[in-house]
Amino acid sequence: MKIIKRDEIEKIDITDRPLFFGGKVVREPIVGEELTSTYSFAIVDFAAGARNKLHTHTCDQILFATKGKGIVATEREEVVVSEGDTAFIPAGEKHWHGATPDSDFAHITLTTPDSKTEAFD
Repeated sequence: MKIIKRDEIEKIDITDRPLFFGGKVVREPIVGEELTSTYSFAIVDFAAGARNKLHTHTCDQILFATKGKGIVATEREEVVVSEGDTAFIPAGEKHWHGATPDSDFAHITLTTPDSKTEAFD
């Protein structure tokens, strides 16, 4: 067993990565490939207006909203989510997610460590 204390998790500023735009984005990798080959489990914190580009993953993705208001969208719909809401995104589905223009937003993301992301402009 391993206990991971949140205050011991490194906060990584990923704002400048090509997938993100619109404001500051910080990732806190909680459980990754150094511990398991099954899960990649992290908190992603978006400043108001920050989001990612339309993209896909090669695995299913689960997003659990933990703070503020966000948007989870596909090519067909946009849904506003808030603390306690969960989004299930099947592998290969084009989608994007991030904060609403007027609220910071954070979610926990669950994927697999070997998942590949493809972004679309």
